Amino acid sequence: MLELLNTPKGDPILSIMSVFRADERPEKIDLGIGVYKDENGQTPIMQAVRSAEIRLANNATTKSYMGLVGDESFNKAIQALVLGNTQAQTRAATLQTPGASGALSTLADLIKLARPDARVWIGNPSYINHRPIMQKAGLEVMEYPYLDLKTKKVNEEAMLKAIAALGPKDVLLLHGCCHNPSGADLSMKTWEEITLLAQKNGFLPFVDIAYQGLGDGMDEDAAGLRFLVDRVDEALVSTSCSKNFGLYRERIGAAIVVAKTLQKAKETRMHMGELARGTYSMPPAHGAAIVAEILNDAALKSQWNSELEAMRKRVVHLRKKLVETFRKKTNSDRFDYIGSHKGMFSMTGLSNEQIAKLQKEHAIYVVPGGRVNIAGLRESQIEAFVSAFVDVGA
Repeated sequence: MLELLNTPKGDPILSIMSVFRADERPEKIDLGIGVYKDENGQTPIMQAVRSAEIRLANNATTKSYMGLVGDESFNKAIQALVLGNTQAQTRAATLQTPGASGALSTLADLIKLARPDARVWIGNPSYINHRPIMQKAGLEVMEYPYLDLKTKKVNEEAMLKAIAALGPKDVLLLHGCCHNPSGADLSMKTWEEITLLAQKNGFLPFVDIAYQGLGDGMDEDAAGLRFLVDRVDEALVSTSCSKNFGLYRERIGAAIVVAKTLQKAKETRMHMGELARGTYSMPPAHGAAIVAEILNDAALKSQWNSELEAMRKRVVHLRKKLVETFRKKTNSDRFDYIGSHKGMFSMTGLSNEQIAKLQKEHAIYVVPGGRVNIAGLRESQIEAFVSAFVDVGA
């Protein structure tokens, strides 16, 4: 039977990771894998996380299953973190999942269960996992225009024109903040326009917010999402604790459903639990326990907020330094878009040939499409990075 399987293509990002690790050049720079790194090139463990883990280890009494919905203290805390003081909080329910991809998968299965003929609209470009996860659930995937490759900004006019044609059988998948892979975020005005269109045309908003706190701030990054969910009858939200808590390997995320009533939201979560039962069954406990411990303890939460803010400011500083260095090297402002982007990534528009040359001649690794992980860059590497980009004709 196994001989009938074709040779897999392999994940483009994970493939780059393998090549990078095998590269023996000491000056090599990995800007492909989407993880935050400090000036020492390490992905650090937050002190708030370490403190929470020690406390949990000392107080743990069992390793029994969590149950289908996961850790309820985590669910409540993460829902409040995402939705804030919105009216939507009173008619929402949350399911703990293995990472944001687990949330995306569960919500995709929920869409298929509720409306088998639904079409899910994703941006061009969008997160690399959006299309395969939706298609694996048996959903039709369509695209709306998002990034203007020339300006590196959101083509909001073209995007809104496409969205205006959506109807009740359509699901609109949006990035809540810090767009992956482009770094270009929606304006508040566009969030308002999308909300009006959802109210008028009846499509279902689905917001993936995996980088809350790494753009403009915790509440600022969720402002568009909160405006939207407060004003529509139904919405779906997926979120992750990989980036803002640094819990990449713990695989902790959540699926949030906002419905007309709290009762309907709770019923929908029961369906989500049943769907989870048929895939991963019950979520892992450790990551959720860490997050719940931090968010439910004033001192730990304050410490975490401070650490996250320091990470955010470091990325903003790196963007500023990149813009300054590019201006000096090129005597132009064509790289100023890097300073306007939010979060960890920027889409540079590099060709495959330029990407290959960066890797071969400069030991700099970026993913196909030219996405650069700004948060993976050290300030000490900026001069070399900019010079390499100029050399390959960026």
